[in-house]
Amino acid sequence: MSTTQVVVITGASAGIGRATAQAFGKRGAKIGLLARGQAGLDGAKKDVEDAGGQALAIPTDVSDYDQVEAAAAAVEEAFGPIDVWINVAFTSVFAPFIDIKPKEFKRVTEVAYLGFVYGTHVALSRMIPRGRGTIVQVGSALGSRSIPLQSAYCGAKHAVDGFTSTIRTELLHEKSNVHITIAQMPAVNTPQFSWVLSRLPNHPQPVPPIYQPEVAARGVVFAADHPKRKQYWVGASTVGTIFANKFAAPLLDRYLAKTGYQSQQTNEKAKADAPYNLWEPVDGGDGHDHGAHGVFDSKAHSIAPQLWFSHHVRLATGGAFVGLGLAVLGVRRLLR
Repeated sequence: MSTTQVVVITGASAGIGRATAQAFGKRGAKIGLLARGQAGLDGAKKDVEDAGGQALAIPTDVSDYDQVEAAAAAVEEAFGPIDVWINVAFTSVFAPFIDIKPKEFKRVTEVAYLGFVYGTHVALSRMIPRGRGTIVQVGSALGSRSIPLQSAYCGAKHAVDGFTSTIRTELLHEKSNVHITIAQMPAVNTPQFSWVLSRLPNHPQPVPPIYQPEVAARGVVFAADHPKRKQYWVGASTVGTIFANKFAAPLLDRYLAKTGYQSQQTNEKAKADAPYNLWEPVDGGDGHDHGAHGVFDSKAHSIAPQLWFSHHVRLATGGAFVGLGLAVLGVRRLLR
């Protein structure tokens, strides 16, 4: 793979986006880093340059199409044509649906869904005329299987899946050499659980098993290198969720209704004045660089054998069905 790839990453200041920027930096890529928080962008730029790549940090709110278009133009002016566009940026609210204000739900949708739409449109407007390029959507198992307390985020991820499938069929119809794929993520140890708007009594957490953001980044990079597949699964929970939802959805509904509230909270009481990034970044110009990792390092896995299986379809399918059988047995036992 050429070390002169030009890559754009939205949500590059922290979490999966930050880890993905580090991974491409190690390959010597030229990377446009898009996010709202200046401190995080500055940290991501340093990470990329320390790894051997080049970076342009562009403060961008992906819910504003004009800002995304301007960022793409700036990247191409600095580095040349964009080869890979990776949509990661999102925000969310942790609360029962009835406790989420309409303007909050709208904001999550504008960032976590329309941000992907705008990024895809800006990228395709450049890639299609050139006849080359790759778009990677960072999806989630929650785009196939919704869980309680995350209605806005789950809705956005379902929408991303449906939208991306439409774009893929249009590109296939045109016999285009531009490709689009999704890297479906499991629970990942990112800073979002410390800065998400939460109305839960306890500190929010990802539903175990939890993986480090570097595992997620490896999945994104692989998807960018091999974009002809519809999607890639990263982590055991993603594979199991997708297959179990298809074959055991009623059981999953009951299981999640029973366990979904507790599994998304730690035993630590939430801070009443905790900052959140729904409207403004928590790592502003004079703020704190949160990096790629969240606060769950002690619980997060650094490897995911399922990522290898995701790269080998036949083995993955067989393994997933075995996992599905075990998962269904486990759910039935819990529901007794």
